[in-house]
Amino acid sequence: MEVEVRYFASLTEHTGATSEWVDVEPSMAVLDLWKLLVRRHPGLAQVGYRPLVACDRVYAEWDRPLDNVREVAFLPPVSGG
Repeated sequence: MEVEVRYFASLTEHTGATSEWVDVEPSMAVLDLWKLLVRRHPGLAQVGYRPLVACDRVYAEWDRPLDNVREVAFLPPVSGG
């Protein structure tokens, strides 16, 4: 199945894109997808934080399965001031 992966802020610099379509297995979790993306975009390995993740526009945990997910978004942490 395919999911649309969206990148925000500095993550776009590491991938060279704001989004892409990725083939995944329904049994994969978000963490598995991230590992696949790091292999595809080695610059992501340089990210010094764990991005926030949203599945279908709802914040999710890294162990969330991707079955029935259509969009996964990775966002840098947000800080206030």
